[in-house]
Amino acid sequence: MTDRLCLNVRSSIRQRKWTFRYDPEALESYASDTGLPLLQAALLLGRGVTADETEVFLSPTLRNSLPNPSSLKDVDKAAALILDHIADNKTVTLFSDYDVDGGTSAAQLIRWGRGLGYSFGLYVPDRVKEGYGPSIAAFDQLKAEQTDLVITLDCGAAAQAALEHADQIALPVIVVDHHLMGDTPPPALALVNPNRQDDGSCQGHLAAAGVTFMLLVALQREARARGLENSVDLKSLLGLTALGTICDVVPLRGLNRAIVRQGLKVLSSNKNIGVQALADVASAEPPFTTYHAGFVLGPRINAGGRIGRADMGARLLSTEDSQEAYAHAAELDRVNAQRRKMQDHILNEALDAAQTQKDEAVIIVAMEDWHPGIIGIVAGRLKDRFRKPSIVIGIDNDANPPVAKGSGRSINGVDLGSAISAAAEAGLLISGGGHAMAGGLSMDPAQIDNLRAFMAGELGEDVMEALSKDSSRVDYVLGLSAVSEGLMDLVERVGPYGAGNPQPVFAFSDVRVTFAKRTKGDHVRFSLTDSGGATISGICFRAGESRLDEVLLTAGNTRFHALGLLKPNVWQGRTRIDFHLSDLAAVED
Repeated sequence: MTDRLCLNVRSSIRQRKWTFRYDPEALESYASDTGLPLLQAALLLGRGVTADETEVFLSPTLRNSLPNPSSLKDVDKAAALILDHIADNKTVTLFSDYDVDGGTSAAQLIRWGRGLGYSFGLYVPDRVKEGYGPSIAAFDQLKAEQTDLVITLDCGAAAQAALEHADQIALPVIVVDHHLMGDTPPPALALVNPNRQDDGSCQGHLAAAGVTFMLLVALQREARARGLENSVDLKSLLGLTALGTICDVVPLRGLNRAIVRQGLKVLSSNKNIGVQALADVASAEPPFTTYHAGFVLGPRINAGGRIGRADMGARLLSTEDSQEAYAHAAELDRVNAQRRKMQDHILNEALDAAQTQKDEAVIIVAMEDWHPGIIGIVAGRLKDRFRKPSIVIGIDNDANPPVAKGSGRSINGVDLGSAISAAAEAGLLISGGGHAMAGGLSMDPAQIDNLRAFMAGELGEDVMEALSKDSSRVDYVLGLSAVSEGLMDLVERVGPYGAGNPQPVFAFSDVRVTFAKRTKGDHVRFSLTDSGGATISGICFRAGESRLDEVLLTAGNTRFHALGLLKPNVWQGRTRIDFHLSDLAAVED
């Protein structure tokens, strides 16, 4: 391993220093203590896995990871109440969020209920018309429809006003959520949330889909105690649990890791007709990985909530009707293509506007008619491009009065959500909040310039400090000749990869670009060759945004250090390993 490479190199384009994810001097001792190959030892050490945790980390099982569901506050109370309503044949409506986590949570419960011969109702709020989570108007509608019980999924924990109203109109509500909440919980028959202040389960890292699965374990146990048999095997629902867990970008550690490892196997079995239909229209084939969940299936399910019909994802994942599944899948694929076009258009406009703010601590761009279902994605792209917190705001001048809705994404070390909350308290926003890495807001368009000034003052020092510590983390330095299917087997054993267990980043030292060609979608295909003649092919996605396209296409005989990911590419039964480039640094002699 070339320590000098990773500890002293700074990329010429992104101006990031390359550093190891771990202390290189500790690697050999760690490898010796664990008995693992040096590469695997480096990956585990860099992820903070202690020597005595390696066996469980590499072989996660639900049996060893799933706690007693009763450790979740109110889960047994919720299970008993739900089964009471089912036994009395009362109407229970699932009120789920419009994203993948909400949709998979709802689909799990719908499928489980079907195994008892019971049909849950479903209500998914429209992102544009109703916004996120429960509302007074939605609860009034459900009350008018004679709903006997509402179960909120992936929402509700912070909906104080809406749940107080539900209490006033005698609409019983059970909350199943995972979001952070205040010290005073909203009124509810039961509130199942590992992030409530008085919960002792230590499962706060779960997505709503994971919390829902634990509720289902409690429900199954309570049903058996009542002499009820459910034809649904809970393990068959783990594919949905894994899909929601991956797409909600929660840390893949502990129970989440076991859910995803086992759930991907279930997802790949093609026993869920909705997943199968969506994979078919997307030309994806099992075995499915976290990539398929996060970048193929997930975006299509999310598209319905962003610019289509909000409940389509949940209905697709819960249906047993093949014709209905393929109709939903085709529509979601169409809407997703429409979403990409809208996203590209808004992104281009946002990039142009952001160029004038590239020296500011926080990027805040706004324009009329930017779709509120797209601005969060664009904010993430601006954050990646400029390495600064970014807020994208769409202005609706047709509203009375005009309103601006924004979504923001942040960088490590900068708490954007708290700053947005502070702006709301200062009277600059109608509403706003979030968490450290993301936030949302609603405001008077006339206040946008004041918001820029406020954010600069609130976050300027934090951004400067964060950028001073910013670096690209390297897991291992390889020679091109070392890349093989055997090496990838070692890498995959440390998976599944995602939040909390990032894809391994590899560095190749002293290589030349021997081929480069721009492809559709602003990507660049290329080949790298080292001094020994070993070669690897690869791709640089969105190369124009990072300005790596110019370097690759005009490289000539310049020698580089290259940084990126290794990805197996299976085509017609043959496997090729591609290099997904993320950064380059010219070799300094």
